[in-house]
Amino acid sequence: MTAAVQDVNRAIDAIWRIEAPKLIAGLARRVRDVGLAEELAQDALVAALQSWPKSGVPDRPGAWLMQTAKRRAIDLFRRQKKFETIGQGIAHELEEEQMRPPDLDTALDDKIGDDLLSLIFTSCHPILSPEARTALTLRLLCGLTTDEIARAFLSPEPTVAQRIVRAKKTLAEANIPFEVPRGAELAERLESVLEVIYLVFNEGYSATSGEDLIRPQLSNEAMRLGRFLAGLATNEPEVLGLQALMEIQASRFNARVGPDGEPILLPDQNRARWDQLLIRRGLNALSRAETLLRQNGFGPGPYVIQAGIAACHARAKTSDETDWERIVALYEALGALQPSPVIELNKAVAVSMARGPAAGLEIIDALLSEPALKNYHLLPGVRADLLFKLGRMTEAKADFEKAASMSRNERERKLLLKRAAEAAA
Repeated sequence: MTAAVQDVNRAIDAIWRIEAPKLIAGLARRVRDVGLAEELAQDALVAALQSWPKSGVPDRPGAWLMQTAKRRAIDLFRRQKKFETIGQGIAHELEEEQMRPPDLDTALDDKIGDDLLSLIFTSCHPILSPEARTALTLRLLCGLTTDEIARAFLSPEPTVAQRIVRAKKTLAEANIPFEVPRGAELAERLESVLEVIYLVFNEGYSATSGEDLIRPQLSNEAMRLGRFLAGLATNEPEVLGLQALMEIQASRFNARVGPDGEPILLPDQNRARWDQLLIRRGLNALSRAETLLRQNGFGPGPYVIQAGIAACHARAKTSDETDWERIVALYEALGALQPSPVIELNKAVAVSMARGPAAGLEIIDALLSEPALKNYHLLPGVRADLLFKLGRMTEAKADFEKAASMSRNERERKLLLKRAAEAAA
């Protein structure tokens, strides 16, 4: 392969990452099937790989790909004898484009915002399992390959491939409309979209299993989706809240791990290594969300509240300057909105920092019988830390070891065993 062809192939890969979501979204509106839209988009990519190394990358690659995919769609519907119902409209579009040589990019972008929003809501539809929503979203909207998704979540590639195939089949069989929901359904569906984006971010921010504590690629994809969604849904405070939360959390990436990948806990992080650009972006998004809430007379939702907690950390120049009482109040507000033992556990940490380890331990001990936390390694991990601070070393050692045995992340497990050894010293 010549250097020129390699350059073109690299260009195609970069163009595909940018254009694929718009291409799939535009096709899905026309053919009314997300799975088919992806196949047509892939056909257009293959055509580009065959044509562009010889002819060069066109001036408007997105429009070229869309026109090629439309022609494939027309051929397909003619073979399936569906031309009258679906293919005719696509053919009419192509005829109009040829009659007015045009700014094809403008034509392509006419409805792209609505199309992409529809694709987000479709791929995150509650009819799908959370795992299926996540895989399909990463595939259709982030352009990740099945192999990339599998490696990111440490899942077998066939499992992920099957999950994606089933998801597309489920959407088609249920005849899920390709549209942005309206009215009361919008709030419910938006919650599902935000849940998927935050799930992806969290898996990158604190990996549940494997050798690495963090997987920045996943968090970066989630942030890209969050920024994109915030640009389309400009009047949704919770969308801005999630964007703010992810930006501020991601600002700590450089300080969260040491030279050998070992975890560095929040109080011990070098805050000079926090990314100030991401913090400013996050605080700006949070401010916009809070302004919208004031204008409409609404209280904050869970993502705005969590962004507020992250902002307390971001604004503190040192760990000792953190407004822990404010964080306790925010966790109480979050718990009132979404009662959860995990939120209570997080509140216990804040209480321990604001009022001392004994006060935090009292909350922790009340959670020991919670079924939802039975296999949650952070419960004994947090309890061990508070016991350590209270000088109850034998109990602390036992809980650190218990937490280590429950953790599936190797970096986290090693840290917990190190703390157990310190308690035994």
